[in-house]
Amino acid sequence: MVKKVLQQELAVAVRATTQGRAGVTRLLACPPCDDGGMTEPHTVVISRLSADFAAISHQLARVSTDLAALDRILAERPPMAVQDPAAPRQPRYPVSPQPQPAMGPPPQPTMGPPPPAMPYWPQYPPPPYRPIPTPPAPPKSPTARSDGWIGKLLAVAGVAVTLIGVVLLLVLAAQAGILRPEFRVAAGALLAAALVGIAWWLNSRPGGRVGAIALAATGIATAYIDVVATTTIYGWVSAPVGLALAAVIAGGGLMLARRWDSQHLALLVLVPLIGLAPIVTDGITLLLVGFMLALSVVSVPVQLGKDWIWLHAARIAAAVLPLLAALAARYLDSREDLWLAGACGIAALVAIGSALILLPGTANRVAMALLTAIGVTPVLCVVLAVDHVTAALMAAALSVALLAIVLVGDRFPGVSGVVRQVFSALSAVAALIAVTVAFDGRIAGPVLLAMAVIVAVAGRRDTVARWASLGFVIVGAVVHLSYSPPISLLQPTEIGTAAGISTLVSSILLAVCALTIVWSWGSKARVLWVGAVVVLVYAVTSFTVTAGMLIGGDEGGFYAGHMAATICWIAMAAALFGYAARLPRAERSVPIGGGLGLVAAAMAKLFLFDLGTLDGIFRVAVFIVVGLILLGMGAGYARLLEKQDKQGVNTTTN
Repeated sequence: MVKKVLQQELAVAVRATTQGRAGVTRLLACPPCDDGGMTEPHTVVISRLSADFAAISHQLARVSTDLAALDRILAERPPMAVQDPAAPRQPRYPVSPQPQPAMGPPPQPTMGPPPPAMPYWPQYPPPPYRPIPTPPAPPKSPTARSDGWIGKLLAVAGVAVTLIGVVLLLVLAAQAGILRPEFRVAAGALLAAALVGIAWWLNSRPGGRVGAIALAATGIATAYIDVVATTTIYGWVSAPVGLALAAVIAGGGLMLARRWDSQHLALLVLVPLIGLAPIVTDGITLLLVGFMLALSVVSVPVQLGKDWIWLHAARIAAAVLPLLAALAARYLDSREDLWLAGACGIAALVAIGSALILLPGTANRVAMALLTAIGVTPVLCVVLAVDHVTAALMAAALSVALLAIVLVGDRFPGVSGVVRQVFSALSAVAALIAVTVAFDGRIAGPVLLAMAVIVAVAGRRDTVARWASLGFVIVGAVVHLSYSPPISLLQPTEIGTAAGISTLVSSILLAVCALTIVWSWGSKARVLWVGAVVVLVYAVTSFTVTAGMLIGGDEGGFYAGHMAATICWIAMAAALFGYAARLPRAERSVPIGGGLGLVAAAMAKLFLFDLGTLDGIFRVAVFIVVGLILLGMGAGYARLLEKQDKQGVNTTTN
């Protein structure tokens, strides 16, 4: 339409130009009068020429304006359908009315030659840009949305009811003796085939997708339950053959879900079986666990290239729920089951392996990492069904595997950020469970504290590692307090050699952990200084009192240990003041505060406990030694502080 308008306007401009050229020709062909003037016909021609040139200018200006509008339309709007030429002109772009050039009356004839005419080109402002609003999309009908939701709900209800009917056919009919087993199994197989066939036909019909998904899911689950019943109830096939048939049926159903690109179909295949399969097998059995693991394994390839996070959740649930129920049953029956432990290991492999395969193609990496953590819980709980050595080895293997994935996470696409943090925390939890399961308290405490030191040093730049080391310290300290409670430091208590050695080792490690954790957190550890000082005080006291009782017996060793503890407290305060004196003035507050706190604690212990509890030479020695240390500490700290401040002033002056 715009092209037609431009053609018309150009034709008008050409016609006006032709008329102007003809007028000029006629003017040149007419001879002038003798008196040098112009006759009246010449004046009329000149007026007409002026009007023609004005019209030409006006028409060319309109063409220029239309070309500019066309350029904007083509640049800013998508291609539009061509309008019928026979239809009346409806410009898509609103064009403001153009002002017409003022046309005065024809000039009056004058004597003498006219002045040379200056070309007049009127300026027309471009029309303002007014974007044409796109018509809003028609709102969806609430009735249509409601009908679709109701249809899906009815389809899911139909799947559940039909599968319950199949279970009743295979289980209750067998118990009541209704029909022969062959007829029951054959009826289930025929029903499954018919449902899948109808679903295949219905999927090609308009609006039949919801019904096709429901029918296909029902048929596949029916066939799966039929195989489970054939293997567990009637015993017609062996367990390996039944597992293979079940895997083939489940794999076929899930491949159909992939072909139809329907996560709902995959969920309707997996989820009903989680609740109905235990009814067919008459409880949680090892064979049921095998069926569920087979179902979980065959669902992994189906999800390749599909971001189906709910299918991953259903896969994890299909493996974890039966295993946890079986572990609880074995624990209540006090039976060990290595086959069940192996199933727990397979479930963990499926959870971790499927996560590593599917993480690059999912946008829900955090959810998949958390689901993976849920998938390995049977290994962490396997101690309910096997001995402690086996359980500890499985937990340790899981911890090492997860730690290896974290360390080489750059080689696994998708293992980064939050996923790596989740796997790191899971590795730490598995290591903690492995240590507490493998050792008793007197060995577990030092081992956990040693692990805390190693993790704090090796992972000082990683947030999860720092928190893991802090967790190891807390658990190790609790274990230490379980066999070396604070009450043992207030009165002489008989202690065995093994417990005493464990207390000495864990006390040293506890003090090292306090210093290491504060160092690993760096500038963020100001709040941790208070806790570190408390831990150091307790660890030193526990070490000195325990060492004194192991060396000198109950009475003398107890007194000597407390005397040494008080002296060590003052010595640590002196060390903190010496460290503070070597720091710049702005960084002295934390160590000075710690030193003053230790001095206050030592003085309180000296007058409230040592003065009334210690006897004889121990009381005298502790007062003299502590007093001398305080004198030397005050003089030495003042001297070091003044010397450092003078050096700082000289450096600033120079």
